[in-house]
Amino acid sequence: MINPSASGWIDKFFIKQEFTKQHVFMDADLFYKKTRATGFIYGHIISFETPSFVDTKGWVQNETPKVALLNTLYNIYGLTTQEVDPNAFIKKCLDFYDDMHPQGFNLFKKVLPNGAPSLNLEKIIDERVQTNVDIINKNFSHIVTNALLFIDILAFRQYLINGKIPEKYLKKIEEAVISVVTLALKIKTNKSNYDDLLIKLFEASVRYSKFSKINIQNIDELKLDYFNSDLEKYYLLDMAGMALWSDGEIENEEIYFLHKLAENLKIPADFVSESIKNTDTFITKYQKEIPYFNYSNPVKHFYDQTTQSVFTLMTRNKNRLIKEIIQSKELMILLAHSTRRDLDEKEKKKVKKQLLDICKTIPSLTIFLLPGGSLLLPILIKFIPTLLPSAFNENLDNE
Repeated sequence: MINPSASGWIDKFFIKQEFTKQHVFMDADLFYKKTRATGFIYGHIISFETPSFVDTKGWVQNETPKVALLNTLYNIYGLTTQEVDPNAFIKKCLDFYDDMHPQGFNLFKKVLPNGAPSLNLEKIIDERVQTNVDIINKNFSHIVTNALLFIDILAFRQYLINGKIPEKYLKKIEEAVISVVTLALKIKTNKSNYDDLLIKLFEASVRYSKFSKINIQNIDELKLDYFNSDLEKYYLLDMAGMALWSDGEIENEEIYFLHKLAENLKIPADFVSESIKNTDTFITKYQKEIPYFNYSNPVKHFYDQTTQSVFTLMTRNKNRLIKEIIQSKELMILLAHSTRRDLDEKEKKKVKKQLLDICKTIPSLTIFLLPGGSLLLPILIKFIPTLLPSAFNENLDNE
């Protein structure tokens, strides 16, 4: 099983998958449709288009998008170059992200000394993937997802074709997405409570342009001639369709807008019907799982996601965690007492200090040492009794 939060996961991914020439996409339309079916286009990944099944059970929220980004980059690499060598692919990826951030690349280099290429790519992917589970940026009203992550795929394709990312390409594609989304929201027949959230979602996802500076009033103002790849055109239309879906249905006027947009993009009208159908099917099926549609109580959403993340980390480090706790006699006693009564302030401080000392010894748990990490300690304490031996409560209470 792959652990995307531990170093070496990229190498293990390629060992497990054993990609060959027969797994290379030969058709851009098929690549796009398969990628869309995984949820990558919508920023909510539910599967991977890989030769072997990838079991994501127990993964925390930011791990699935990391593997999805790697896999989709590799798929577009295969489609564009018809090559399958993972080492050559990794080198191209590193060169691509270096070209993407010629000045700002020090953001990555500060955590990328002279490690193996695959380990360096792991760090970059970790930086690229966004998640609202990040405890350092806990703003409960702020939605951060991977809504525009497919832009990395489109830009990588341009890099593979041209040897560099065309000048201002990233800014142009982002502005095009923002333009079609904002225009789609303006023509919506029924406004929904999710419209403002959708705006925040895209505001949080853009990297190269200012959402507030895009002011398109009608479809004739859209300048889309710059984009000549079907992959770019399909993506723009799907983004517009996703914005229109947010009220749960698409009216005739909105369907007309999508057809007009398709006409401007010079893509078949049949794709519009297919886009509407696929978007409706996907969001209807996974609506309850998509954070965007479940943000009426952001504090509860944050707590639920964080609880799962903490539990996953603890499960992965169960044996070592138990060993460290058992060796701390005073901590064991205090934790036992906490299951029967509320600890006083002095006792709580002792528990906090000793748990943080233990977290220092386990790399995966250093998350609790980060700013704001102490807010997760109650969740950590909540699960500890379930990990300890059954005699934990009774025996220590007599000491």
